[in-house]
Amino acid sequence: MATRVFCIGNGESRQSIDLLKLRPHGKIYGCNALYRDFTPDVLTAVDHGIMHEIYQSGYCDTNETWLRNWTRIPAPTYDMLVYGNMKNEDKELIDKYQSNKMENDKGDKQEFVFHGSNLSGKVNILKSKLEKKQIVEKNVNHTTTYVSWTNENDKAHNLDDLVEGQRDRGWACGASSGRVATIREKDLTEMYLIGHDLVSDTHKINNMYKGTKHYGLPEAGPIPAVNWINQWKTLMTENPNVQFYKVNPDGDKGKTPVSSKISEWTSIQNLKYISFQNTLDKFSKVWYINVNMLDKFIYKTLDLIVKWCEQYREYRIKRSLPKATYDKKAKNDSLKTWANERENSYK
Repeated sequence: MATRVFCIGNGESRQSIDLLKLRPHGKIYGCNALYRDFTPDVLTAVDHGIMHEIYQSGYCDTNETWLRNWTRIPAPTYDMLVYGNMKNEDKELIDKYQSNKMENDKGDKQEFVFHGSNLSGKVNILKSKLEKKQIVEKNVNHTTTYVSWTNENDKAHNLDDLVEGQRDRGWACGASSGRVATIREKDLTEMYLIGHDLVSDTHKINNMYKGTKHYGLPEAGPIPAVNWINQWKTLMTENPNVQFYKVNPDGDKGKTPVSSKISEWTSIQNLKYISFQNTLDKFSKVWYINVNMLDKFIYKTLDLIVKWCEQYREYRIKRSLPKATYDKKAKNDSLKTWANERENSYK
């Protein structure tokens, strides 16, 4: 179990952070589309679109992932749930015009996860529009249907199963990821919030993946932070033995909205603000100390190996020579034998 966790959000402030440098110092918990650029130790996602994107990419086959309402359903119920047991001709009609259906290949898989809208209600809309020879695409595709056929031995987990007897709290992805960490890591003492900006410095949406699939447009306004702030406050309050660090570009100096204290968190005792530079310096020193200790161990081991090699070399040399050349007793015995032989030769 990890004692330190880096909880990575997707706020734009973290663009300058090399996440690989954090890996030796703790476990990395990430959110949503982070998987596109980096593989954290644990990934969490809570919105339908990004959850099914992650799963259908194959990411969950080998990487621990926690997903909202990720309930596996037996294959025989597929037609009833997705199509509402509609006729084959209606299925063909809906498949032709329903472009907002996100589904992976079934293959030999026996279970699937379903989110979004049942397609049966759209058949009548289609028929009506087709009779009037109207364009139907925009009338049908205002909602999306998500179907992911699942592998039996994948590493995708349902957030409802995180704590036995407790359902998922329905929090946003950031605080949900933090909650997964506090529950999964029993020895946790430190959590660093990196990229959880909460607010925006530009009065526009603040997200590394804005403008991409399943994310808001770059010109959109920032998402209100009240829920995020309250959820993190609850998590910090529930875990008084964990020291939380909100990592900002400039700590809490107030140079920008992101690098400012959160007024709603003033009473929280186990929270500190720290700058990016101080965070990197802190772990650079730890790394330097560890490397030095490792160097000393390596050099000491190498010296010992060299010493053993020299001793073995001397042993091999001695073994290749007559024993009398290096053993005093053998030398004396050899001299006595030689003297006796000489003495006998005169008789």
